[in-house]
Amino acid sequence: GKLLVGDATARVLLEGHCDERGTVEYNLALGERRANTAKGFLVQYGVDPSRLSTISYGEERPFAPGQDESAWSQNRRVHFVKK
Repeated sequence: GKLLVGDATARVLLEGHCDERGTVEYNLALGERRANTAKGFLVQYGVDPSRLSTISYGEERPFAPGQDESAWSQNRRVHFVKK
C-alpha cells in the first residue's frame, strides 16, 4: 500500500495464488478472487484502480514446498509486482 500511495505513477500487478488442494479450475478462480479482493482493498484505501491489474496463477507457483498446513498457508497469498 505505501508504495502505491507514495508513488502516484506506480503500477502494480496483483498475483493471486492458492495451495494445491482443489481442482485446477477451482484454484484459478480462487486465485482470481483473492487478487480482486486485494485490489478492492487498495481501491478503498484510495489507489486509482487503473494502476492495478490482476492475474491468477492458482496452484501453479507454490511459494513453500510441502503438503501440510504450514506449506499450504504460505501458498495462499497475493504477490504485489511493481510494473
